[in-house]
Amino acid sequence: MRRRTGQKIGGRREFVVINESHFRHKRKYGRGRMAGGWKRKKWVFGMLGVRYHQQKKSRKPILRLLEKRSRNHLVPLIAHHVRPGSSLISDEWRAYHILPVLGYNHHTVNHSKWYVDPHTSAHTQHIERAWRSYKEQIWRLRGNRTESLLSDHLAVIEWNEWLAKKHYYGAFGRLIHDISRMYK
Repeated sequence: MRRRTGQKIGGRREFVVINESHFRHKRKYGRGRMAGGWKRKKWVFGMLGVRYHQQKKSRKPILRLLEKRSRNHLVPLIAHHVRPGSSLISDEWRAYHILPVLGYNHHTVNHSKWYVDPHTSAHTQHIERAWRSYKEQIWRLRGNRTESLLSDHLAVIEWNEWLAKKHYYGAFGRLIHDISRMYK
């Protein structure tokens, strides 16, 4: 279940790392049958708000399933979910070149030369590590066999990071809380 109040990340004390990734079902060692895959390629666009607060790191992901990773698809999502004036870190994908014009402090990393920019120390390792973790979670849940199932998995990941980890009684306590509010 997605948050109703709107997910906003970024600001003075939080930077946002953006990237896109494929979440396709893979066969182990190239054997076995392919799951009912998708006819067209699908991308997952991720925005990860990273905040360091008193030796504690918090990460808030926003994950959206997209058909294309063009400027027309990515920039409206960024404008909707990232606060103006925020610091954004990304690779040098050309769709992101308009971000400084929109009022964002945009840092890029040229992955063909280095993984950490030597001038700004910007890197995308936060979201690259998050992709790995999210893909492992989805794989453990038996993969992304359909588009709607992948969308549900992404919503569960968001719910866990935004709400469940912050609850006093953990994820199970948050689940009971959300169920009791939904079915009064």
